[in-house]
Amino acid sequence: MSRAQIKKKSMFIDMTAMSDVTVLLLTFFMLTGNFIKKEPVQVVTPASVSEIKIPETNILSILVDPEGKIFMSLDKQQDMANTLEAVGKEYGLTFTPEEVKKFSVFQTFGVPMKNMKQFLALPGEEQDKVLKNYGIPCDSVDNQFKVWIRNARATNRDLRIAIKADQNTPYSVIKTVMNSLQDLKENRYNLITSLKQVSDN
Repeated sequence: MSRAQIKKKSMFIDMTAMSDVTVLLLTFFMLTGNFIKKEPVQVVTPASVSEIKIPETNILSILVDPEGKIFMSLDKQQDMANTLEAVGKEYGLTFTPEEVKKFSVFQTFGVPMKNMKQFLALPGEEQDKVLKNYGIPCDSVDNQFKVWIRNARATNRDLRIAIKADQNTPYSVIKTVMNSLQDLKENRYNLITSLKQVSDN
């Protein structure tokens, strides 16, 4: 007697649920993740044992490279735009809406005011190349750094200041930055460092 042949059925796996989970996870990481700001110079921070976390919003970051050049960034585009216009007024400069918009999306800035319009006219790739050659003046003759800090504070009273300096930056430069902040009565700020490994012994 011959055996009955059982027809093989093709297997179907519904992937809809897995697709939904994938999209949800992707959305979650996009909304909660922090993007690292592009910095014009490489900075190796000194190590410390402090684990105090810097807030994620209302941050005014000061970046000091090994040569002592100073750069700044604000985390809100509206603060960037308002601060540029306020600093421009002090130096007798008026910026077009296009220039203000271009400046407001910068991740980091650091150009003397006399070069600002010329810098804003450059294409994006060219700006990235030349930015590292500038830096905000912070000398006794023309301390534009203080002007930027003062106007940024006037724009947003809730700003928290964070200083990120290279471990090889001359102390005299850091002292000038801190003295400038003290002149503006900005005595509270964070120093960004990398975490030092402490031995158990």
